[in-house]
Amino acid sequence: MPHHDDLPPGVLRRAGDAPVLGSEQTSWIHPDGPVHGPGRRPDPGRPEGTDLLPAIDHLVVLVMENHSFDNYLGTLGRGDGFTLGEDGLPVEANPAPDGTPVRAFHLDTTRQPVDEPKPDWNATHDAWHDGALDGFVTASGRTAMGYWTAEDLPYYAALASTFPLCDRYFCSALTQTFPNRRFLWSGTALGMVRTEIPPLDEEPPNGTIFDALDRHGIEWRNYFGDLPEPALYPPVWFRSTERGRTYEAFLADCAAGALPPLSVVTPRTDLSEENPQDVQEGEAFAASIIDAVLASPAWPRTLLVWTYDEHGGYFDHVPPPAAVRPDDVEPRLDPEHRPGRYDRLGFRVPAVVVSPWARADHVSHVIHDHTSVLRLIETKWNLPALTRRDANASNLLDCLDLSGSPAFRDPPTLPAPALVARGEVPRGGLPAAAKAPTVEAVGRPVHLPDTHRQTP
Repeated sequence: MPHHDDLPPGVLRRAGDAPVLGSEQTSWIHPDGPVHGPGRRPDPGRPEGTDLLPAIDHLVVLVMENHSFDNYLGTLGRGDGFTLGEDGLPVEANPAPDGTPVRAFHLDTTRQPVDEPKPDWNATHDAWHDGALDGFVTASGRTAMGYWTAEDLPYYAALASTFPLCDRYFCSALTQTFPNRRFLWSGTALGMVRTEIPPLDEEPPNGTIFDALDRHGIEWRNYFGDLPEPALYPPVWFRSTERGRTYEAFLADCAAGALPPLSVVTPRTDLSEENPQDVQEGEAFAASIIDAVLASPAWPRTLLVWTYDEHGGYFDHVPPPAAVRPDDVEPRLDPEHRPGRYDRLGFRVPAVVVSPWARADHVSHVIHDHTSVLRLIETKWNLPALTRRDANASNLLDCLDLSGSPAFRDPPTLPAPALVARGEVPRGGLPAAAKAPTVEAVGRPVHLPDTHRQTP
């Protein structure tokens, strides 16, 4: 499988050379360097609750479902995507069960098949195959090598072409949704390895970021459709149900400039982009959320992170690096599970940082994972790390330039998502105030790159 050699020195590609997860600010520590423990504040010399990012009043986190970097952005022409052959198409391939190579290919529909590909613990570890990355097809079927282009997902392509794109953002574990979302909010999966109903009394010993915010009286809200984010740990949700809001409430809060310090937007299952959903329906939903932020009076002081909880079983060509184990809790593995621990990141997922303070023309090659979002929240309010994983994570600040005038003071005008451009809406509907594009000529137009053009 070809490897790219166009990234800056120090950006490692192979599992054997990968650095251990960790950083004190936004770079990654050497494998032999110190590993910080839970309780470490971003600025140890200042008290908990100190606002270390006063230029930003509102953090918004939008986490969609189940797509790899290459699956959505491999042909974008920005960041470390596919290697293109003489025919202008990706050369990456995986063997089928009979040994026949299955080359990466453009999917001919935006509606995904049922249960293919697969992102569960075994399928993900088989796809990884000790860093060989040659088990995607045998683990999940031919669909795993499929991808979409800017023509299929024009809004996402424009978003990733405009704002800082992170081409070394990995999910936190080689498994599926719930464990990875637990990492996002608590820095640990606490033994979970599959998407399942968690024990009703289970919560991490150091709590979640929601508990830390409550401790300091910092407002947060979860805007959701069917599955609230804090319910990953039921006791956390039971004591914070009043934090739940609808998508319509998010649009209203954006329009009024009344977003809380932290907004967590959880997509409704039918709009999440997990198979068998139509990915254009999810794009339309995400666009309604992001456009509302761009058009909000709160935009000048807002930062939004758009990413995916895990790769969904889809191929990605970059081996996940080794990672600091978050704690001493072992994965709850059944006899049929492949052996493994929480000592390696999962596959790359799309990630873009959207803010007026975002760096212009920037692609981040810093290794990030979901605990980088956690560390960003901790950095904002100087909150102590919850586990070893977030204590040593980057914090996404390499994507910002907080000096001088913000590069995106005037928000860009992004193209309509494909579904909306055709005059359609998802079959389950969109939030009531978002049945049409919500950003109209509020800033600079965005021009998409040519599909399949590959630049660093």
